[in-house]
Amino acid sequence: MNKLTKIGVSALAGSLVAVSAHAGSLSASGSASLSFADGDVDEVVVPATGLTPEGNQWTMGDSITMTGSGDMDNGMSISVSFEIDNDDVGGGNVYDSHSMTLDTNGMGTITFAGHGGDGAVSAIDDKSPNAYEESWDGVTDADEETVPNGLSADNMFTYKSADLSGTTVTIGYVPSGVSGKTPKDGYMDFSVVNSDGLMDGLTVGLGMGESEETVGTTIDTTVLYATYTTGGLTVGATMSEADGSTSATTVDFEAIGVTYAITDDFSIGYNVSTSDKGDATIDQEASGISASYTSGGITVGGMINDVDNVGFDSADDTEGYEFNIAFAF
Repeated sequence: MNKLTKIGVSALAGSLVAVSAHAGSLSASGSASLSFADGDVDEVVVPATGLTPEGNQWTMGDSITMTGSGDMDNGMSISVSFEIDNDDVGGGNVYDSHSMTLDTNGMGTITFAGHGGDGAVSAIDDKSPNAYEESWDGVTDADEETVPNGLSADNMFTYKSADLSGTTVTIGYVPSGVSGKTPKDGYMDFSVVNSDGLMDGLTVGLGMGESEETVGTTIDTTVLYATYTTGGLTVGATMSEADGSTSATTVDFEAIGVTYAITDDFSIGYNVSTSDKGDATIDQEASGISASYTSGGITVGGMINDVDNVGFDSADDTEGYEFNIAFAF
């Protein structure tokens, strides 16, 4: 080997060492999680055949989240998150939700989600208090076009401001071109939330956005909520509306909830909600009880929900329940 080659190899080795010294690292997080659930108790598929077979109701958590972060010379920081989910492996995908977030060090955060993006309105679709899940959750089809919310999408930008005397502003944005979701000029929504700024224990929020699930038919979504906490008691309500150009795309939603922390570790909750669709003759009405308990690295939670007229169908009264135990380590 001549001297020039030796010098080149040495320089390359030195540069690789220099690069590796600045390389980031990822850490894995997850939990051992076991669930027992059923979302269609007493649901009749065909009257002549009776109830839906329950099948095996036990499932296990099957995802791992890889995260990493680093600081930049200007005081800002960047973080990244990848969820590895077994549910997607069969379809040729390994990653589920994945995103990167820029913390501007005083001016808020900007997140770009390649998958699993969440805007401003969808994050507050129902903020009525519960100890595990909302009254309409965990019941098959009970959340299908019955709870107004904003857009959650891939390749989505979300900005969240710094805390301004208890107030935070969130803006979600998706460029145009997402078929069946965004208007031709793109989707944008926003929310303004104030916690403890008006009164100790009081949180109020307002969110608005516009989506276009059918080309040429826009839906204006508005969400308003308030919660109040005193001691171990929390009460609150959510009111929202999806205002479409036709009665078939208009939904009014109301939910009220109350939770009580019996101890620092054990909480119980009761939640009710009503969905009113413009072209439906009946309302969907839901109620549910929930509870959660945490001790060390063990969290136990569950709910039992009862929904009448699921999806505005008078023949569909369904119950759902879920029990989960998770071990963090």
